[in-house]
Amino acid sequence: MELHNLKPAKGSVKKNPKRVGRGQGSGSGGTSTRGHKGAKSRSGYSRKRHFEGGQMPLQMRLPKRGFKNPNRVSYTGINVDRAQAISEKYNITDLTLEALVSNGIVRKNEKVKLLGTGEISAKLNIEVHATSETAKTKVEAAGGSVKVI
Repeated sequence: MELHNLKPAKGSVKKNPKRVGRGQGSGSGGTSTRGHKGAKSRSGYSRKRHFEGGQMPLQMRLPKRGFKNPNRVSYTGINVDRAQAISEKYNITDLTLEALVSNGIVRKNEKVKLLGTGEISAKLNIEVHATSETAKTKVEAAGGSVKVI
């Protein structure tokens, strides 16, 4: 390849671009092919998303509902019967957060709460962020312990 062989890439150079706004004799003067008046004929125009031609947009017509509490703490619940099933499946007696994460039961940033549905017979040492009273009494009745972090 040499300097006299260089060509622009195919499709990068357009033929005969239209020169708008250069007087009536050019055929594209006056309104510069933008029609007459209105927002679309102005420079810098960009239509807002969900614009409805000046009519009140749907998201503004509908009433506001509800409330999102920014201080809400959400827990992933694990019932005592499920805790026993997990300990039997993975052969562990200490249900810590590291054990739950490593076995893919919860994600590492989730908070875990022990709930009291079901029965438990195995002696388990459970470590969670929160627990219900019924769950705590059931685990301690089975000979285990619950530690709240």
